[in-house]
Amino acid sequence: MLISIFFAHFSFGQERDTVHRVDLSLISQVNQGNSYITFPTDIGNIEPIWFEGNLIPNFYLRKNKNSRLMGVLIPQIIIRMYQERSMPIRSSSYIPQFALYFLLKEKSNEKKTSVFGKIAHHSNGQDVNFFLENGDINTKSGDFSTNYFEAGIIKTNFNKQLNAYQFFKSSLKVHPQSWSAAELKGIYSTIRWHNAFSIFKLSNTNIARKQRSANISVKGEVIWQFGDFNNWESTSIKRLNLNFTFYYHPNFLEDIGLFVQYYHGLDYYNMYFNHQLNVLRFGIMTEKMRF
Repeated sequence: MLISIFFAHFSFGQERDTVHRVDLSLISQVNQGNSYITFPTDIGNIEPIWFEGNLIPNFYLRKNKNSRLMGVLIPQIIIRMYQERSMPIRSSSYIPQFALYFLLKEKSNEKKTSVFGKIAHHSNGQDVNFFLENGDINTKSGDFSTNYFEAGIIKTNFNKQLNAYQFFKSSLKVHPQSWSAAELKGIYSTIRWHNAFSIFKLSNTNIARKQRSANISVKGEVIWQFGDFNNWESTSIKRLNLNFTFYYHPNFLEDIGLFVQYYHGLDYYNMYFNHQLNVLRFGIMTEKMRF
């Protein structure tokens, strides 16, 4: 309700824009996320870093833009530069993926239903022992490796009143034990239920650029982690990951905008997977919705 009121405020008094066409490439971009770089102003319990960079190029395999079936190659890399001597970038996360998207149902350009399947590898390119001599996890140079597959559904809807696209995704991600490093058994969740809701408020393209309002988006993600790990109860709140991102793309910037993000839950950065984060961060981010 509060989100609707917020976006209604920005669209009040504007002439309604025409409905843009959303194809599978845009749907996949929203699902995959986008590239960003954080500022060294994180507020929370994350290790002091100069920045975190998330690089997500997309390579599309399809017959044409109107195809209902599309493959995507995604060589994703996440890096963190630490505020230490020589400013090291340790154990980057390498997450190459291959995904298939299929447009299952299209009532109109305003309402679509898509399904997707993905297979991915997540490692840090290290080969040192997973554990230190004292039994602690070797976060600096330990060998982290896991593979997983994910399947889910994406609902797309255009809200004419808000001049905004809305996306809802629900998916299940599975890390088979035989596909992961043996050391992860009992300390790493093997089944994860992902849910995400996004709203992309679009500027009016029927008026001069200088008079347009900025593009704005809000995305909320909820992840519940199943499986027997860390001796946590099946209903423990520690299994919950939350991510809320607000993105603002002003008119004076062509390809990037500013974002603020709140993240609560287990760390997603390879060997730091056992760290509980509670962090507020700021940075710049690439535009998702491009027409």
